[in-house]
Formats: sequence, C-alpha cells, structure tokens
Amino acid sequence: MERTLTDLKIRRDGVTSSVGGETIIKCETLITTTNTAPEFIDITDAVQRIVAESGARFGQATIFSKHTTAAIKINEHEPLLLGDMCRVLEQAAPHLAEYDHNDFSRRTVNMEEGECKNGHAHCQHLFLATSETVPIIDGRLALGQWQCIFLVELDRARERKVLVNIVGTTA
Repeated sequence: MERTLTDLKIRRDGVTSSVGGETIIKCETLITTTNTAPEFIDITDAVQRIVAESGARFGQATIFSKHTTAAIKINEHEPLLLGDMCRVLEQAAPHLAEYDHNDFSRRTVNMEEGECKNGHAHCQHLFLATSETVPIIDGRLALGQWQCIFLVELDRARERKVLVNIVGTTA
C-alpha cells in the first residue's frame, strides 16, 4: 500500500533552541584498527564523547567513513544480529566470487603497492552507507533505545579513519 505524506503522523516533542547561542562547528577524527572482515565496531561512546566535548546542545553529528570498503551504519548491538548481518553481507557479495576489480592484469587505476583483492568489499559497501547523521538534543546523540553507531569493516584488518562533524549551537 502506497502512503502519502498526509497519511503520516507528526509528533512534536517540544524541543526548541533559542536564537543567540554560540554556533559550534567541530570536526574530530576517530582512528581505530580493525581486526577482521566483516566486523562491526561500536563507536557510539566515542562519538558521544566528541559531542559532549564540543559543547553543542542542539544540532547534528555526521559520522563519515573516509574509506570505500568501510561503512557507517546505525543498528542494534546484539551479538546474534551482528552475526546475521555478517552472513547477509557475505551472501550479497561473496568474498570468493569473481570480480573484475580483482583482476590486476587488466585493472590499471587506483592501484597501490601490495594491493589486495577486495572487489567483494566494494560491492558489499553498495548496501551500506558512507555516513550517518544523528540529531543532537540537550547535548546528547538522539539515538533510539537500541540504536548504536557502527564502523563496518568490509575488507581486511587495517587502520581506519572516521570523521565526526558536529554543527550545532550552545543554546
């Protein structure tokens, strides 16, 4: 059944920000080393710490992966679910399938010394996202009860960088 905008209910929580507060724009880099792939690394506490240190009371935090084989996703941190999600990613783009990207005899661009075969990781990334944006309300990430922010490693163990960009106000 198709729904229109008029079918949706809007709940107003009564949170407003007064004009005149100091504008805050802050960008921090989280650096972590992954262990395996796929791997879901819960970075929620680190992002919340950056939000708190920024002084932003209202605004938004954008969490951005600087990689094409590591994603950012919001989901539940439940071990069996994380295992399910790993299996779904493997089914969507199997590690051992053939990918033209992995044919180094034909591939001529974006090559590095020690390049590994990671076509599967790029294809799995198609189903995920490079970033998530979370509202900041009263100085905290406005995540739902079970929502956590994950860095999702799709390729192999290595150092990864995640930008946390905060735009908000102190009022």
